[in-house]
Amino acid sequence: MTMPKLFVLDTNVILHDSSCLYQFEEHDVVIPITVLEELDQFKKGKGILNFHAREFARALDTISGDRIFNGGVEIAPGKGKLVVRLENGFHEKLKLNFSVARPDHHILNAAYQLALEESQRQVVLISKDVNMRMKAKSLGLLAEDYTTDQVKDIAELYKGCRTEENIPAEIIDQLYAVPYELDRAAFTFEQALFPNEFLVLKNGRKSALAGYNPFERKIHRIDKTRCCGIMPRNSEQAFAINALTNPDIPLVTLSGKAGTGKTLLALAAALEKKRRYRQIFIARPIVPLSNKDTGYLPGDIQSKLDPYMQPLYDNLAVIQDHNNTQSGAGARISELIREEKIVITPLSYIRGRSLVKIFFVVDEAQNLTPHEVKTIITRAGEGTKIVFTGDVFQIDHPYLDSQSNGLSYLIEKMKGQKLYAHINLEKGERSELSDLAINLL
Repeated sequence: MTMPKLFVLDTNVILHDSSCLYQFEEHDVVIPITVLEELDQFKKGKGILNFHAREFARALDTISGDRIFNGGVEIAPGKGKLVVRLENGFHEKLKLNFSVARPDHHILNAAYQLALEESQRQVVLISKDVNMRMKAKSLGLLAEDYTTDQVKDIAELYKGCRTEENIPAEIIDQLYAVPYELDRAAFTFEQALFPNEFLVLKNGRKSALAGYNPFERKIHRIDKTRCCGIMPRNSEQAFAINALTNPDIPLVTLSGKAGTGKTLLALAAALEKKRRYRQIFIARPIVPLSNKDTGYLPGDIQSKLDPYMQPLYDNLAVIQDHNNTQSGAGARISELIREEKIVITPLSYIRGRSLVKIFFVVDEAQNLTPHEVKTIITRAGEGTKIVFTGDVFQIDHPYLDSQSNGLSYLIEKMKGQKLYAHINLEKGERSELSDLAINLL
């Protein structure tokens, strides 16, 4: 039988997923003592990193024993052993290349020395930090990303809509007649339909936009409908507005590159349907610039946060302009903000609040971890609708990528659920110049 591997965990893996100990099957897990020291700095606080640090400490406490520092203890039935490795002196090879002052290098040292000792077993350093993995490989040490919650093939990520050619002309004609819908059985598709999937049906010059209602098992026609003064400019935007304003779909994700209208459509739908909800929450995660915390910015807390929230205000200004021109109702948006019927805030400030009858828009969701996305959704109370928007290829988080971010994970896991709809917006509508720059630069 092949001997179990030895996986050495970096601190960022635990802060990404506090349940990571249970994800390595029969293989053994090693925690360098430096990792515990780093986790100790994260135990206090209300952020997601603080949560993971505390949860891991509790998990460690339940499985630890006298042998955790000497030989290891079983993590769980059918799992490997857990070992906490103490410092064993800095290896001469690492001294020549890496600073002894950095905790990362002590973790690297522990993994390297373990690999020298365990010549019959494969030792692998698991880290979310690309640079850490590169340093390990420079020493001839195996290093891998933590991939348990990653989407396997980002190119095949569910898009939420598709085009069907050669639909019988009479079928398309029937969708334009009352009641503007047909039973699913009237259609023949090569691939099965997902619940709430959208369709562009074509036959020569005839075409229709449609969506699949999984509750009634019917395909209904979709029109390009104005939403709070915003008119959809393409079929994908029409599909997005339909999903965003449908009360039977409490969870919606919108993905796509910059300028496709994701945030604008989500905010327009929230304002269009505001009478259904007690409040509109609009939030986004704060990813500090150049790895600096918000504390380095001048001013009070509101002044520090305004630069991060400004894109949300910009989108609201666009909606205000459309309404001022067409209905004179744009001033009402400013009034709703003053009355706190619309709350614009960093995502961290939402935690702990009751999400009952809330239209909740989470912008830049690609900068969330899968666990953060799960935490947000599980807080949804009765009558709440949650919308995640983002670009899965535009990641600002240092330890996430297109496969491991929370938005990609959510799209992959939720497809096929009746309470969920997704649209990938592909056509840029901000301006011709903006679209050109996005595609070429």
